[in-house]
Amino acid sequence: MSKSKNLVGYCGLYCGACGIYQRKIKQAVESLRNVINAYGFDKIMPELAKWEPSLQHYPEFDQVMNGLVKLFGECPGCVDGGGDHACPIRECCKPRGYATCAECGELDNCEKIQRSQHTLKTLQEIKAKGANKWAEEMQKKVDTGYCYLDEKP
Repeated sequence: MSKSKNLVGYCGLYCGACGIYQRKIKQAVESLRNVINAYGFDKIMPELAKWEPSLQHYPEFDQVMNGLVKLFGECPGCVDGGGDHACPIRECCKPRGYATCAECGELDNCEKIQRSQHTLKTLQEIKAKGANKWAEEMQKKVDTGYCYLDEKP
């Protein structure tokens, strides 16, 4: 199996295009910490809190940043154990041995999938093209900088 195919989630999302998989949270926290450290803000927060009272909560904020990196800093992808462990789509696919919902004969009538027209459209595309070809196309997009975070809701 190609690496890109292994990044196709059960629901049809391409993990390689996910901001969490791409470590965007970890990078953002690291960038913010670099700025804070470069200016020594971490050392002078108690003094700065005199002018901006919210800065007295910097230690808690620092713990929150640690928590974000711990939870979302490194995701192996859905198939390899990342993502939402209570995902109803994963819970449905795994016991049936499906790599994605596109393999299921009930795809077009599934209430789990019907909640998201984007998901249904993507799964129908995977079904038509095949998971390998679809994944390779998605990886090409990712290689040019594509991320789901860039999409407009």
